[in-house]
Amino acid sequence: MAEPNFNDWNRQIIEEFRTNDGKVGGAFEGVPLLLLTTTGAKSGQQRINPLTYLLDDGCLFIFASKGGAPTNPAWYYNLIAHPQVIVEIGTERFAATAKPVEGEKRDQIYAKEVQHHPGVAEYEKKASRKIPVVELVRAMAHNEA
Repeated sequence: MAEPNFNDWNRQIIEEFRTNDGKVGGAFEGVPLLLLTTTGAKSGQQRINPLTYLLDDGCLFIFASKGGAPTNPAWYYNLIAHPQVIVEIGTERFAATAKPVEGEKRDQIYAKEVQHHPGVAEYEKKASRKIPVVELVRAMAHNEA
């Protein structure tokens, strides 16, 4: 029965995000937050998830931590199946391509996220899995080419 509560919780955060130009209170107050719209791997339906992110050297990264759960979050499988996503940060909305980050680069980016949010280090210990790191690469507008 926890699933509907989680969906309600996400819905409240999404509404607050959109009402307040990307700012939310509560547990996420002051935390960099984005909305990620993915296409369901099985359903093909649009799914929106509020996620923390790291902006590093002009690159945007998200982390499939699922709070340290033993499995990856559903949104991660969605973007693996359909890497074209929509990102909302503040009042900006743009198309992007999700690209998993592997190897040494993944470890470096994850270490930077731990520096910014030390609690993230516990997630990987608790999860007993390597938490995936995904780069969101902004799609170029036609006039930027």
